[in-house]
Amino acid sequence: MVIQTLGSKSISLKEAHEFDWLSELGDIFAVFDQQDSGNVSFGVADGAKKWFVKYAGAKTLYYEGDIQQAVERIKEAVAVYEHLAHPNLVTLHNHFATNGGYALVFPWAEGECLHAHWLFPPPAKYTDPNSPTYKHKRLPVAKRLDTLDAIYSFHEHVERNGYVAIDFYDGSILYDFSTGVTTICDIDLYRKKPYVNTMGRMWGSKRFMAPEEFQLGAAIDAQTNVYTMGAVAFALLGNENKRTEENWDASNALFEVAKQATAAEREARFPTVAAFVAAWQEAKKR
Repeated sequence: MVIQTLGSKSISLKEAHEFDWLSELGDIFAVFDQQDSGNVSFGVADGAKKWFVKYAGAKTLYYEGDIQQAVERIKEAVAVYEHLAHPNLVTLHNHFATNGGYALVFPWAEGECLHAHWLFPPPAKYTDPNSPTYKHKRLPVAKRLDTLDAIYSFHEHVERNGYVAIDFYDGSILYDFSTGVTTICDIDLYRKKPYVNTMGRMWGSKRFMAPEEFQLGAAIDAQTNVYTMGAVAFALLGNENKRTEENWDASNALFEVAKQATAAEREARFPTVAAFVAAWQEAKKR
C-alpha cells in the first residue's frame, strides 16, 4: 500500500498515481478511496463552490479488475448521466481525460450516503446512532416514503428513456437530514435496453439484486428493476434481509406491493416500474 499526500488529505492506493490535475479544481476536503469499483472520489472546494470528482485510472486498494476497464466504464457513464438528467439525480458538470485516467465532475450534493461503509462498516451501519442508515430508519414513515417517492420518480424516468438500472443500492442514495431532500448518485452502470447478463454475478449489492442478476445469459429488464424498487422499499421501511411483515414499519397494503415486486419468479412481479409505482401510490391511500 502507498499513502500519498494530497494537500491536507491523504489517499491510500496500491501504487503511486499522478494527481497534479486535481489541485487545479480547488482544495481537496474529502477523499473516498475504499470503493471496490475501480474509482476513487474527492470533495474539492474552489472557494465559491464545492465539487464531487469521480476518477478512474489509479490502482485502488479494493479493486481487483483491469484498471483500463474501470476507465472505459467511467467514460461510458458520461452518456448515462447526460441521457438520464433528472431533478433527483446528481448533475454531471464536466468530464475530461488526464494523463493517467478519466474524471467526472459533479456539483457537491449535500446529504449523507445511506451506505457509508467507510465510516460505519456493518454492524455499525445499523447500530451506531451517528450512522446515516440508523438515522434514516428512525425517521417518521412519511419522510421515508418521501425518499422512496424520489427514487421511484427517477426510475420511472429511467424506464421511459429505455434504460435498466444496474448496481442501484443504498450506496446510491444521499439524504440531507436538514432539508429532507433525497439525491441519487452513482448510476455509472445503467445501460440501454435490451441488456443481457454477461457476467453471471453482476455488479451490485446482493441485498438489492434480482435472481436473474446472478444468471449468465438472463435478460435484465423492467421486471429486474421492479425487483430492485421493491428491495429498496424493504431496506428503508423494513429489513432488507428478512422481508417479513413483522419487520415492516408501513401499512400492510404497501408491504404486499413490495412483496410482489420482490418475487423470485419474474412473472409474479409487476410488469414495469410504472405499474409498480402505480400500485405503490394506490396502496399509500389505504
